[in-house]
Amino acid sequence: MPVSRHSCWTNMHERRRQMAADQPSFPTSIHLSTPNAIRMNRALRMSRRDMLLGAMGAAAVVLGAGRGIAATPEAEDTVAPLFLALSHRLTDRDALDARISSALYARIVKATPARRDQIQKLHDLMAGGKFDSARELAKAAEHADPVFKDVIHDIMTAWYRGVADEKVVVYRSALMFDITKDAIYPKTYAAGGPFYWTQTPPEVAVPTGEPALSPSKFVVEPT
Repeated sequence: MPVSRHSCWTNMHERRRQMAADQPSFPTSIHLSTPNAIRMNRALRMSRRDMLLGAMGAAAVVLGAGRGIAATPEAEDTVAPLFLALSHRLTDRDALDARISSALYARIVKATPARRDQIQKLHDLMAGGKFDSARELAKAAEHADPVFKDVIHDIMTAWYRGVADEKVVVYRSALMFDITKDAIYPKTYAAGGPFYWTQTPPEVAVPTGEPALSPSKFVVEPT
């Protein structure tokens, strides 16, 4: 029985359609796409994937919280707020960043775990007396227990230099830059105008205070 031309054309079209379905799916205009467009398409696909993974992770956290997952040790640490209160008194400042305080405290305790109990005891000493300045607290603390001198050194070094556990925790927010911000900029880039360093810096009053703690051994740090 002869096969009609229409039947042959239909069968050929069907085979081509099946072959196309078995091939990987690419945009028909990929040969016309620029490299930037191809990278953008890939980035969009990755973004959608990341959004899905992020949503799944958030759902897991919510479900876990509902089932009573234990909080991290950092979240349960009740000494961290005491560290901030001590820092307010020792720096004689009413405004300190609580996030920076938590980061500095975590590093100090990580370097020397005994500091946690020592910070709590130093706070108890502060709470049990009336100290109107950092100087008064520092003198009373060293008299009460010589180890408090090292605790105070750690706290002050952390806040003023931004360094704890021999790690830089903060840089531009270190209090040493806040003291001289009207004359000296943090060493990142030149924040003044051309040749600003040739201008006469503003005068700074000569300190008249006396040290509250006993002298410490001078340590030359490597540069």
